[in-house]
Amino acid sequence: MATFVVVPAWQGSGSSRAMRLIDGAEAIRGDLPSSATQIVDVPTEAGESLETGVNRLSSLRIIRDRQEAALRAATGPVITVGGGCSVELAAVDSVLSTGDDTCVLWFDAHPDLNTPADSPSGSFDGMVLRALIGEGIPELSPKTPLSPERLVIIGARDIDPGEQECLDNSRIRTLSVEDATPAALVDAVTASGAKRVYVHVDLDVLDPADIAGTDWAEPFGLPAATLVELIGAVRAEFELAGAGITGFAPASSAHAVDDLGTILRILGALAR
Repeated sequence: MATFVVVPAWQGSGSSRAMRLIDGAEAIRGDLPSSATQIVDVPTEAGESLETGVNRLSSLRIIRDRQEAALRAATGPVITVGGGCSVELAAVDSVLSTGDDTCVLWFDAHPDLNTPADSPSGSFDGMVLRALIGEGIPELSPKTPLSPERLVIIGARDIDPGEQECLDNSRIRTLSVEDATPAALVDAVTASGAKRVYVHVDLDVLDPADIAGTDWAEPFGLPAATLVELIGAVRAEFELAGAGITGFAPASSAHAVDDLGTILRILGALAR
């Protein structure tokens, strides 16, 4: 049975809606089983960059440490609920520390492969995957870096120049929105040699017609039904090592209710 760790972290985002990520995480938490849910206490202060090029670094380190403690206490596959994508640093690293048989599926409109040197915003949400493959700053580095060969990015359609260069010079597999079929995704995981999957879902991977409450909406995304089908296909073939769902930033509590049906369908596919 899956357990849930809720981390309402907003400090990794560069969006003007960043604080709404707290409301989004809380809205999702309201529909989770309380007996299987842990909440990470996120500092209220923004934090300092400490001259690293990563905005709010000091708070991000505190959040990571507190999240790691919650993950150590959790049982079964953990579904992490953000907040922004920065919460995946601790979540994915926790899974990778248990073995090298996991392929990470990164459903996201953005590949999150920037570095402090080339990031247009200085926001860690856009750097977290680069950190996970061992090419970030020491202050936010994983204990067990992710091999690029064990990574599949699905649905990315807004890619910064530094991110494209990383993709061009690595063995990271990618599937566009058009190419993301169940068979193609299963084949990509199989080619990685992995036996388990970690599924990251930034809700902006979805087409804006299917969800309104995201902080970086991009047109021409995955339909929600397709995303659920893709998750179901890999879950039928591979063990779930863990998952994360991030990027819910509703404009108000009323707007949160409008999107929760879609989000719960995704959670249901992950936690089945």
